[in-house]
Amino acid sequence: MGKYDITLKDMFSDLTDDILSYFLGIQHTKIEELNIEFPRVETRESDMVFKCVANEGNTIAAHIEFQSDNDDKMPYRMLRYAVEIMEKYDLMPYQIVIYIGKNNLNMLDKIDFDFGEENFLNYRYKIIDVGKIKFSEITQTNHYKLYALLPLMDKEKRQKEKEVYLRECAEVIRNIPLAAVEKREIAARAKILAELVYKKEIVDRMFAEVIRMLRLEESETYRELIKKGEKEGKLEVAKELLKKGMNIDEIAEITKLSKEEIKKLLN
Repeated sequence: MGKYDITLKDMFSDLTDDILSYFLGIQHTKIEELNIEFPRVETRESDMVFKCVANEGNTIAAHIEFQSDNDDKMPYRMLRYAVEIMEKYDLMPYQIVIYIGKNNLNMLDKIDFDFGEENFLNYRYKIIDVGKIKFSEITQTNHYKLYALLPLMDKEKRQKEKEVYLRECAEVIRNIPLAAVEKREIAARAKILAELVYKKEIVDRMFAEVIRMLRLEESETYRELIKKGEKEGKLEVAKELLKKGMNIDEIAEITKLSKEEIKKLLN
């Protein structure tokens, strides 16, 4: 198990609705979280298992696993989980593994044994390789909590553009039409996950201004000044941002002041 896997359940426990509707295409009503573990076999709990009612009226168990490295035993683990879900809760499992690793995905999504017409096993589950999801596929949706995964997506674009891609991810998160506190939570998760594929100093630099700005947006004074739209108010905001070390281009974008007006504040 990867070093990040043990924290992913806590990080993404409130993403299940977006994961189920986007990745599995299941429209559902979540009822309760189910506990699945194997004390007799291995000291491990599944990441997320939820009892849900799908739109068709069927009650299912939606099982989501996050994986940050390749595991050649994954099909056997998933099958054990499936059997445990069916045995313990008498529910049919919809299973998905979300792979967020840096290396190319090479895990199987099935187990096939065939010893003749009356003796075979054909088991399948779904694996989503986040690195193969295009940046635009997610940013054109309103599944905003999934934006936390953007730094790991679109591997081809990410490897080509490098830091530019990460900056674009941070900017998109900053512009999500949600409250600042919600955007900051998404940005914080994205920052943690970005360290799987970028050096920490690069991640810190790309997200520092975004997170700082989101903290500022939570300020009642800031919101009132921007709402009034008065130049004096905007100048006060610009002064504060300059004190915090934000660059002039960013300040101009936030306050809608000209760069020349902002530069005069430095004198």
